[in-house]
Amino acid sequence: MKISILTNEYPPNVYGGAGVHVEYLTRELAALDDGAHEVEVLCFGEQEEEHGNLTVRGVEPDFELPHQDERHAKFMDAMARDLIMAGSIEDADIVHGHTWYSHLAGCLAKQLTGGKLVLTTHSLEPHRPWKAEQLGTAYQGSSWVERTAYENADGVVAVSGSMKEDVQSLYDVAAERVEVIHNGIDVEQYRPRPDASVLESYGVDPEQPYVLFVGRITRQKGILHLVEAIHHFDPDIQVVLCAGAPDTEEIGEEMEARVENARSQTDNPIVWLAEMLPREDVITMYTHADVFVCPSVYEPFGIINLEAMACETPVVASAVGGIPEIVVPNETGLLVDVDPTEGETVEPKDPEGFARRLADGVNALMADADRRTAMGTAARKRVEEQFSWRSIAEQTLDFYKTLLD
Repeated sequence: MKISILTNEYPPNVYGGAGVHVEYLTRELAALDDGAHEVEVLCFGEQEEEHGNLTVRGVEPDFELPHQDERHAKFMDAMARDLIMAGSIEDADIVHGHTWYSHLAGCLAKQLTGGKLVLTTHSLEPHRPWKAEQLGTAYQGSSWVERTAYENADGVVAVSGSMKEDVQSLYDVAAERVEVIHNGIDVEQYRPRPDASVLESYGVDPEQPYVLFVGRITRQKGILHLVEAIHHFDPDIQVVLCAGAPDTEEIGEEMEARVENARSQTDNPIVWLAEMLPREDVITMYTHADVFVCPSVYEPFGIINLEAMACETPVVASAVGGIPEIVVPNETGLLVDVDPTEGETVEPKDPEGFARRLADGVNALMADADRRTAMGTAARKRVEEQFSWRSIAEQTLDFYKTLLD
């Protein structure tokens, strides 16, 4: 079959889980059935690649649409790229969109080509009201695009059972049109890779135990709550924050203020790496970390936890979204209750209580090396058995065939 994948993120422009998902899914789809399927990726950027039956074409307009609010620029840019994407697809059996950035292109391509429209629920706009800080009133535009796409989709891939419930309740998508297919991970690439010199090159002390965070500076990822939790960490714990790409200038400034406050009020060494690290270096960071922390207040799946677990690192994570489908409490890590505000997913009811619960989980594991080792071994085994990308690509292709039949 001819499969057109529409996405904002694709290497080298990857900043979140959706980009990781698309990178590995397309590679494995192209390899199925001895390369019998034509896989075309249209993405935001300048990419121009061809790998046998997998082609990648970046879309970059040479014009700028007018806008009245500077926060609207990103939305208008996405709409321009979507129009170009929709007109670039010659024919397709399946048009598969990832995130609202590419959903308008998917809706139009469905009409223009007659292909079946598939969407993957990496996140949903109604559960991310803080995006209004970034987009202004264009957040209403992104929400409308997303709703329209789900109303027109032939099939929906939910990356967790929690996301299936969300897409049904928010957009009234019929249950038979939604298939739960988890995210995955390359277990050969993500595995323990110790190298103390990598840590030293980033200012991390390889001799001192450390807790690790990897992710964007966004309210969704709960990074600000983690920084507050440092005040309650045992004092000998080193903290490494691989945190960059702030959603807005304001949240970036808030992050800086909170980190400086934590540094001035605690004895814990804090290493904040604001740049995006090469993947191999991140894997080494996972490998040496004693505990990985995922403090998300909203997380459709949480692929970052799989990455840490594949490197035999136990996880302390929020019990939200799809994370409980990954982390097994007291076996591969610990889950922490967020207790979100009723009707909201931006803040816990008691932020101080959430920060203390995060710290309690971290302190408990950091105090017990044998427990960490057992959890790390179990975590790696779980990832190997449940979350390989080849299996996920096969499930996705089966779903395509069902829709075409």
